[in-house]
Amino acid sequence: MQSYIYYSYLSAAIAYGFLLLYACFRKNWHLPFIVAVLCSLIWSTSVIIATKNSHFFFADTLPYETLRNASWYCQLGILLSKQRYNDHKQIFRSNVSVVATLFLLLVFGIELFPSYLTLIRESLNVDPRFASHVVFAVFGLILVEQLYRSTPLKQRWNLKFLCISLGSLFAVDLLVYSKSLLFSSLDFALWQSRGVINALMTPFLAVTLSRLKLNSHSTELTTPRKTIFYTTILFGCGIYLILMSFAGFYIKRANTEWGEAAQTLFIFLAILLLVIPFTSGKIRALSKVYFSKHFFQYSYDYREEWLKISKSLAKLESLEELKGFIITTLTDLVESAGGGLWLKNDQGQFFLAAEQNLKLTPQEIEYLHNIGDLPQYLANKQWVIDFFELAHAPEVYDDIDLSPWCYEDSQVWLIVPLFHLNKLEAFVVLTQARAPRKLDWEDHDLLKTVGMQLANALALNRTSEELANNRQFETYHRLSAYLVHDLKNLVAQISLIIKNAEKHKHNPDFFDDTIDTLNNVVKKMHHIVEQLKQGETNAATANTFVNLVELVKNIVQQHLGTPPLQLNTTLSDCFVTADKIKLTNILTNLVQNAQDAIATNEGWVKLELTKDQDYAVIKIIDNGIGMDQQFIAERLFKPFDTTKGNAGMGIGAYEARDYILKQSGNIRVDSHPGQGTAFTIQLPLAQRISAKQGNNDQL
Repeated sequence: MQSYIYYSYLSAAIAYGFLLLYACFRKNWHLPFIVAVLCSLIWSTSVIIATKNSHFFFADTLPYETLRNASWYCQLGILLSKQRYNDHKQIFRSNVSVVATLFLLLVFGIELFPSYLTLIRESLNVDPRFASHVVFAVFGLILVEQLYRSTPLKQRWNLKFLCISLGSLFAVDLLVYSKSLLFSSLDFALWQSRGVINALMTPFLAVTLSRLKLNSHSTELTTPRKTIFYTTILFGCGIYLILMSFAGFYIKRANTEWGEAAQTLFIFLAILLLVIPFTSGKIRALSKVYFSKHFFQYSYDYREEWLKISKSLAKLESLEELKGFIITTLTDLVESAGGGLWLKNDQGQFFLAAEQNLKLTPQEIEYLHNIGDLPQYLANKQWVIDFFELAHAPEVYDDIDLSPWCYEDSQVWLIVPLFHLNKLEAFVVLTQARAPRKLDWEDHDLLKTVGMQLANALALNRTSEELANNRQFETYHRLSAYLVHDLKNLVAQISLIIKNAEKHKHNPDFFDDTIDTLNNVVKKMHHIVEQLKQGETNAATANTFVNLVELVKNIVQQHLGTPPLQLNTTLSDCFVTADKIKLTNILTNLVQNAQDAIATNEGWVKLELTKDQDYAVIKIIDNGIGMDQQFIAERLFKPFDTTKGNAGMGIGAYEARDYILKQSGNIRVDSHPGQGTAFTIQLPLAQRISAKQGNNDQL
């Protein structure tokens, strides 16, 4: 064991030696840090000497350890004073610093002079050094915790490794000496490993040395609530462990035969007694009330409460989660035992939407359902209804009858309104608190502020639902518009047949064209019915090889509008991959638009089909009224924007461009007012697509 202790603390001495050299040879000296490292080096060296010198015991190294602790306390105190008071000396003028210094000097004197130690041990029958070092460890952890919490978030990066390393060292010391105090002998199994642990912490201290320059300009002298709360808990746990260790030691000494069993049982009960208060909601509530009354000028950190709620709201994904969160948030703020949320429906009536541990009688809930004055009262007054206040000052609530809840065992305590834009969105009924308390102005302000934030979340959720519904309606309206547009074109074709029937009814060719046109109309109607049954057809599954030469000839043959459509092409075939029915509808609609743009008897509409190396090129040209560039840029392809009044749907050009672009094609418009218009459509040739797919397969 001595060999392990020797090498363990030798590694610590070497590590502290290198750290001391690094600190001394830096350009910017930090004297408190250098002193602390030097004291740590002296302490680890003293343990090494005790290992090799039979006249020097391990207990003789405790004064050096006390000196080491004092040096690190000084370093932490300077940093804490600079953070909290912007003055590295201010904290040393406090009463806590004076008491801590006197205690350190007392323990150092007892450890340094054996005669005093012997006198105390004979009087108390216990070694006071173990208890003292437990206190040292707890005090060190308190300083580390206060320093970290007092440091602004942007500067915690500077002190992160210092807090980690020193916090680890003091935590190990607490474990070693609390166990040694319990069994009244030094725990060598833990004590011998401290050298290695100290050596492992020196790299973190070296990193910290380059970050110790802090820029604190805060002049605030108030102590953060969290710092006091956690420090008190930590200090209380330390005192509790010390007292329980003394009690366990005396139990063991009082009865040697059953001492071990009694001591084990006592330790179990002590731990159980420590755990119960921390898991009790009522005890936590009483503690918060006590600290709020006696330690703080303001009961709440409003910034922290606001940020905490905002972060929690950002994680919610549904209305049900939001309902439960609203109740939980308000009950936690005032330590209420439970609550219920009443929401407003579309008719303006309030209903119970969610509850958590809502211990109300059916009659009370029925009153809340039927009472008509309560929502109006909350909307007018915009304050929290406090039934504790009602019992002591009933004149405040003369404007409303709250008698159904005014009986001795009623669980109703608070009714908190939630307002959005001065409109009552909901209200929450909270049951009696775990610890009886009277709300002050701060509590009411916080409840109203948090209530507004929660009401905003409810309103945002409702708006999101309305937007989702509107998007569904918009999708439905768009589909209806497309269907009506296709039906309008089919009706136009049938109307032309009826219009020309009287004139050409004896012409056999007219009947042949009529049959072809009606056959085409039937096919399109079947296509529309399939769209209604199955939804929008997937372009990838509907695409086939289409011969554009045959397609444009059919359009010219079946389209009977005025002026007649002229076809100009020299191609025998031109294949593309597309939805034949969709492409036919698009070209037919563009031809119809071109015919509608003709304003004179000398007008004409041409359909040209050519191809280049990669694309099939379709042109629809007319000499109609034309369009200016502003109209083309701003309105031509805008959906549901038409110049035809009630006769048009305003989606023909939009649908054409949308489909052509999805087919990896291109559409261009050339037009000038009074000079006509030319639509140029480019579609990739089927051979080009097949070649690309073949290249991809080879890759």
